[in-house]
Amino acid sequence: MTTAESASPSPSSPSATPGDFDLGALLADRGAERYELHSKYLNPQLPRMLRTIGFDKVYERAEGAHFFDAEGHDYLDMLAGFGVMGLGRHHPVVRKALHDVLDLGLADLTRFDCQPLPGLLAEKLLAHSPHLDRVFFGNSGTEAVETALKFARYATGRPRVLYCEHAFHGLTTGSLSVNGESGFRDGFAPLLPDTAVPLGDLDALARELRKGDVAALIVEPIQGKGVHEAPPGYLRAAQELLHRHKALLIADEVQTGLGRTGDFYAYQHEEGVEPDLVCVAKALSGGYVPVGATLGRDWIFKKVYSSMDRVLVHSASFGSNAQAMAAGLAVLTVMENEQVVAHARAVGERLKGRLAALTERYELLADVRGRGLMIGIEFGRPTSLKLRSRWAMLQAARKGLFAQMVVVPLLQRHRILTQVSGDHLEVIKLIPPLVVTDQDVDRFVEAFTDVMDDAHTGGGLMWDFGRTLIKQAVAHR
Repeated sequence: MTTAESASPSPSSPSATPGDFDLGALLADRGAERYELHSKYLNPQLPRMLRTIGFDKVYERAEGAHFFDAEGHDYLDMLAGFGVMGLGRHHPVVRKALHDVLDLGLADLTRFDCQPLPGLLAEKLLAHSPHLDRVFFGNSGTEAVETALKFARYATGRPRVLYCEHAFHGLTTGSLSVNGESGFRDGFAPLLPDTAVPLGDLDALARELRKGDVAALIVEPIQGKGVHEAPPGYLRAAQELLHRHKALLIADEVQTGLGRTGDFYAYQHEEGVEPDLVCVAKALSGGYVPVGATLGRDWIFKKVYSSMDRVLVHSASFGSNAQAMAAGLAVLTVMENEQVVAHARAVGERLKGRLAALTERYELLADVRGRGLMIGIEFGRPTSLKLRSRWAMLQAARKGLFAQMVVVPLLQRHRILTQVSGDHLEVIKLIPPLVVTDQDVDRFVEAFTDVMDDAHTGGGLMWDFGRTLIKQAVAHR
């Protein structure tokens, strides 16, 4: 062996042992600095916001639909990491798959071979998507949307994509161009030449299509912001209009897909709807490795990848990596074997039904809507004089404060994590892990009832917190 060779140990040699880095020791030594580290090196407003609303908790571990603090208290997760944790945290099948793929030491991401895991995951995903033919794997939901936008433009030869008012779709530049919330778009112009239409308005869609430059309409079958479902028949009629004008239908199922709404995809609730492109992500990851997927028709992919010269015209450095593919395969296997979609439908119907029954009891509770385990709880103007004056005070300061007043005691008093459905919305969105139980439903409904009882007394700590929120809202105008 030469001197140069001896000076460069291989990764498996004793001088490069796992003991060189001890993650557990690092966390034990510096884990308590978590909020200070975020304040100093990351988004400084996150720890500030968490402390303001009393969400600056320290969670030590998690399992399924629950977190646990250092004292062993459990917290019910009704947020699922904004839908990422479809199977809850640390599902044993997904954990094992990731251990297995690491232990195999695969020759991953060589860029110039065809590994089996991407093909196997595509095959399994397409089995739930019978009218679609091919898959592009990226790293996130916004990347899945970006892919769909590019593919739609190239396949149709047209520049413009329509989107619905109040849609989300993502925050990178392309997906931001089809984001219907001005709060996210402000200050980032110029964006792509896309146009908003109201969700459910077929006349507005037809007017834009007649201009002849529309590549596609992208739509969430149930909008995450506010939990608004497309009206019955809208998706099918929109699809017919689009195809008549040689444009495509893109279904954004990043949050609604993989069982969230009680069907594998939310668009499947409406008969005859077959989108040309479908975006998924979040739950496909198992909560471990970021992954996004854009599914589409064969002719679209063949037009984009039309020759060997265009083989890398759209790609992702970490797309199709072995860990992400293994996690996705494990997730779909669990969903099939444990009948997760049927479970989400049944438990979601029970939760929604029990909450809807409370609208007769509480004047501040305006509506309960959604499908499966994607439920929106909307609050509205009360009728009694005392509550009406307090409601008006909150609305004058900032819309959305009452919903935040409900979220905080759910966490502080009942150890249940929820969050409002969007800025300036009086809506709480429930998107728990799809593995929540009937006992979890009982716990949430009992806690929500307690908080609403408190809100309707017109006094107490809840309204004291409301006054604090009002002061902060006024101070930041």
